[in-house]
Amino acid sequence: MDLDRIDYRILDELRRDGRLSNLKLAERVGLSPSACLRRVHALEAAGVIKGYRAVLDEQVMGIGLTVIVHIGLEHHDDDALEAFEEALRRAPNVLAGDMVSGRDDYVLRVGARDIADYERVHREQLSRLPGVNRIESHFAFRKVVG
Repeated sequence: MDLDRIDYRILDELRRDGRLSNLKLAERVGLSPSACLRRVHALEAAGVIKGYRAVLDEQVMGIGLTVIVHIGLEHHDDDALEAFEEALRRAPNVLAGDMVSGRDDYVLRVGARDIADYERVHREQLSRLPGVNRIESHFAFRKVVG
């Protein structure tokens, strides 16, 4: 699907507010409501828009500390990666994770109540993930984007 300027405007507005009504969205991007809805449906059908989700307030949820964690694995064969990723999906404090290139194999975003809680998460969850060779933690001061 070739995206044009209006498609990108629609995507930008929906990224900011996924609950935006079609009428408001159409007004913001300069289309009629029916034309806007057709474009949104086309973006969904093409897989450009994969879904909609709630944005949670981590402070209200009791997550007072965000930690960016770099993980290095001992082995990189398919079985090792699959075992690590499956265990990672079940780790309750892992908010997001990406496989990356470079020195580290994975970069995670981990939430904890405070530094003592992160120590527990590090000891009970992260250190027990299969194949972990190295863990490096960076504490986030504040969220700037996203």
